Amino acid sequence: MEATPRTSHSKANTSHWTPSGTCYPVSNSPSNLSFSPNGGSPTSQHDISFPSYDSPINGSCVTEDTIDLKHKLRELEMAMLIDDVPLRDLKQVLIACARAVAENDLYMSEYLIENLREMVSVTGEPIQRLGAYLLEGLIARLASSGSAIYKALKCKEPSSPELLSYMHILYEVCPYFKFGYMSANGAIAEAVRNEDRVHIIDFQIAQGSQWVTLIQALSTRPGGPPKIRITGIDHEDAAYARGGGLHLVGQRLSRFAESCKVPFEFHGLDMSGCEVKLEHLKIRQGEALAVNFAFQLHHMPDESVSTENHRDRLLRLVKGLSPTVVTLVEHESNINTSPFLFRFMETLDYYTAIFESIDVTFPRDHKERISVEQHCVARDIVNIIACEGAERVERHELLGKWKSRFTMAGFSQYPLSSVVNATIKKLLEQYNENYRLEERDGALYLGWKSRALVVSCAWR
Repeated sequence: MEATPRTSHSKANTSHWTPSGTCYPVSNSPSNLSFSPNGGSPTSQHDISFPSYDSPINGSCVTEDTIDLKHKLRELEMAMLIDDVPLRDLKQVLIACARAVAENDLYMSEYLIENLREMVSVTGEPIQRLGAYLLEGLIARLASSGSAIYKALKCKEPSSPELLSYMHILYEVCPYFKFGYMSANGAIAEAVRNEDRVHIIDFQIAQGSQWVTLIQALSTRPGGPPKIRITGIDHEDAAYARGGGLHLVGQRLSRFAESCKVPFEFHGLDMSGCEVKLEHLKIRQGEALAVNFAFQLHHMPDESVSTENHRDRLLRLVKGLSPTVVTLVEHESNINTSPFLFRFMETLDYYTAIFESIDVTFPRDHKERISVEQHCVARDIVNIIACEGAERVERHELLGKWKSRFTMAGFSQYPLSSVVNATIKKLLEQYNENYRLEERDGALYLGWKSRALVVSCAWR
């Protein structure tokens, strides 16, 4: 789910899991392409170089015999290991391949990759489509090219209008973002219901469309709307998804606020959350402060990545501002500090649910569905599977861990409005019955079948 997805009700300003370009061809198997170790661009599938033990080796006959014996023993070992892999079960082959990659077993990795190429398909069942992108992540990990691919995916074609269209499609067919933004806006509206001046700090504003519905709601408040000031933070890398700089976001929101007769002011901060300091935020006395972290905090490096631990630093900074309310919307997934194989299996489970939920809306061969998955989801998967350290920016945590971080920073939970919960339940009636909404421990969870996918809560 990369700049924070935002959408409005128009087709020009839309929303998504992850804006990305694509390095994948629309074919039955994008894994017919692999990625070169030094360039990050698609090349032929033979560009990943595995050591060969079949070529003649200069030396004595004893050395040749030893090499040959080792080779035969390895082949025998391979045959025994392969017997344990159910090659008709795509999920198990993906896990076996990830295990081989984790163990740096190049023989087994190569064998399973070749099998997987024949099993995955961008027009197949959900597990086949997900498998295509997981396979590309494994290939990129072997080639140490994950970071180059991840960076390339956000600046390649399609052009911004097309990308916005894909985001809009995903926003409409799946309720994940509507759920997150509605619950966050509901908590903010409840917290500032008696305030005359409201300052909203959005740590990843993207297209700013989350705030359209809040401005509209506050415009009808008894006694008149408050004066709203929004500080929108986002890195310039997201400009491709907005169709331009942050000033465009300010212009769109200003025009909308004017049409609703709401006093409005916008301040754009062109930087990442890691760079934000107190002096950037222009705090004013007498304003009720609402801080929004929607699908954003998981991008911040924590203590496992950086001694600066920006994830916790931001929470302490925000707590020091004495906010009226802080909203958190995040993926309910545990991949931040997990070892690679566990992370792979968690990603497989999480995104299987995502792909299944997309599947109930689009026919298998629907061109728009293929584009949505390639442009809006594949980039995250490549980053999770192929990248490590500071280069891995997709670092989801479970709500239990987020609660620990917020509590350590001095926050306490803010109760969510029952009115908002009822509104979201009504929203879900428009979608497939396999979506599940659960209120638990002061938070709202949205999931697919038995798998929780997105969680929303508020703090103060």
